[in-house]
Amino acid sequence: MKTSIATVSISGDLREKLAAIAAAGFDGVEIFENDFLAFDGTPAEVGRMVRDHGLEITLYQPFRDFEGLPEPQRRRAFDRAERKFDLMQQFGTDLMLVCSNVSPAALGGIDRAAADLRALGERAARRGLRVGYEALAWGRHINDHRDAWEIVRRVDHPNVGLILDSFHTLARRIDVKTIRAIPADRIFIVQLADAPMIDMDPLYWSRHFRNMPGEGDLPVTDFMRAVAATGYDGPLSLEIFNDQFRGGSPKSIALDGRRSLINLMDQVRRAEPATSLNVPDMPDRVGVLGVEFVEFAANEKEGEELAAILSTMGFSLSARHKNRDVTVWRQGGRRSMNIVINTSHEGFAHSSYVVHGTNAYAMGLRVIDSSATVSRARTLGVETFSEQRGPGELFIPAIRGVGGGVIYFVDDALKKVWDLEFEPNISDAQDEAGLTRIDHVAQTMNYGDMLTWLLFYTSIFQTRKLPMVDVVDPGGLVRSQVVESDGGGMRITLNGAEGRKTLAGHFIAESFGSSIQHIAFASDEIFATAAKLKAFGFQPLQISQNYYDDLAARFDLNPEFVDRLRQSNILYDRDDIGEYFQCYSRSFGDGFFFEIVERRNGYRGYGAVNAPFRIAALKRLMPPAGMPGSVSI
Repeated sequence: MKTSIATVSISGDLREKLAAIAAAGFDGVEIFENDFLAFDGTPAEVGRMVRDHGLEITLYQPFRDFEGLPEPQRRRAFDRAERKFDLMQQFGTDLMLVCSNVSPAALGGIDRAAADLRALGERAARRGLRVGYEALAWGRHINDHRDAWEIVRRVDHPNVGLILDSFHTLARRIDVKTIRAIPADRIFIVQLADAPMIDMDPLYWSRHFRNMPGEGDLPVTDFMRAVAATGYDGPLSLEIFNDQFRGGSPKSIALDGRRSLINLMDQVRRAEPATSLNVPDMPDRVGVLGVEFVEFAANEKEGEELAAILSTMGFSLSARHKNRDVTVWRQGGRRSMNIVINTSHEGFAHSSYVVHGTNAYAMGLRVIDSSATVSRARTLGVETFSEQRGPGELFIPAIRGVGGGVIYFVDDALKKVWDLEFEPNISDAQDEAGLTRIDHVAQTMNYGDMLTWLLFYTSIFQTRKLPMVDVVDPGGLVRSQVVESDGGGMRITLNGAEGRKTLAGHFIAESFGSSIQHIAFASDEIFATAAKLKAFGFQPLQISQNYYDDLAARFDLNPEFVDRLRQSNILYDRDDIGEYFQCYSRSFGDGFFFEIVERRNGYRGYGAVNAPFRIAALKRLMPPAGMPGSVSI
């Protein structure tokens, strides 16, 4: 499998782009014309730079408004093509993209277009070059790959072939099965892009909202399955026009791009095992059985404060590490919920505390095979993580998360870690509050990084993404999207902040980076849990009384039932099949908080409708701007 990416897909000048593309592990690069025109150097210098990075130029593009023109525009189009051929030979590439004509002057007719492309193919052949023809979704006369293929078929020239682009086909909802009949040797290159499903003009949609395969809503896998069925084994190239990517990190976007291609082709190989493309061998996406633990980094004082909070929620100090300053707080049995507090003065946890303050820097996921999980992640370009272990300590496979944290993987062979490394503590056991498991974990990041996080989780784990939801914060908008596995073994809400004035943006700024902002624990009977919490001294987040007055009318609820919700500061939602109950802690540190939820009768959501009221309540507890300190639970 030869991977490629167009320079237009990432930010920076041409030198920065090539360095990032090479570092990400791509084999080739498409030179987008504007990137070359803005470069202060000759075509030969560009070619040398590309080769010095270990890359090849897979394509020079685009050559616009060529076929079907009347004279004298037709003659000038051929003159322009010869100039492009000069550049290509100096670059050291042999393939040019010709996109279908959008000029008002263009004349229709497949035979006319075929005649022009045949003449262009003859000129290209004399120079040892090739021409690829692509149907733009907004082409004046040719906007369907089936028509583009018919033109190429009629040209019948070895130096003229077809270029397929997933966006142009899928944006027009063209049946991808029609690709399967195209001979593989007539497809010169395949360009790939995804996009969110938006009803808008295809040109504007394409120029601003494309993203990496797997980050959007288009059936790119189905498109690529059809391509693979032809026997095509040429380059797979990303051509991404995206406003966020233009301002993002070239290195990060390039890494995302290659990860998306490898993940896509792994899915295609599993659906089309006879594919001719050489796909890296790796385990399938990993199923997550549950969250084994969440680990906090803290100092001694803040660790004690966090422990006190957990105690008011029915957690007990269950174990202490034999060699490290690490404690385990547990409720519902060891395979239900393990909250780890690490106050060590060395190692990665301490470094995380120094940078971010008290934070949930790591989580452990229960998986079937921890080694296979890490193997897949490594193949997708994810950095593995390890620390020096002491005597008698287990090595637990782990990777670095996209926010800089750590994700550990615990399988049946490693669950003995609790017995081998920890001394049990039974003297401080207390009554529990009825919390049974971790329902979901919420991670907060800058909105510009959200697609990176989404691709990270969906490419490694057997998960699906839910539609994005806009959460209205008094200080701005927060975009929220859920990634979840079947059965709810892993549920992660990704919250992208667009500005510092939002609660999520404040959390990122104050904690110096993206992180877990809250953990939601599940209860099977939230009213009983609320009563226990009150007895333990838990201080719930106080919800506006106006919320409950409106709730009764909105859902036509019994007044006595609403009073029970009000007395326990429990928020309520329901969908077409079930009900959802939520209550929150007050914030701790720079904005971390806990949530307690109950799902009844298969409720599928996350109470997004209640988020503005939770945010307003949390903001009421924040100190005035410019004042030091924060409100603890």
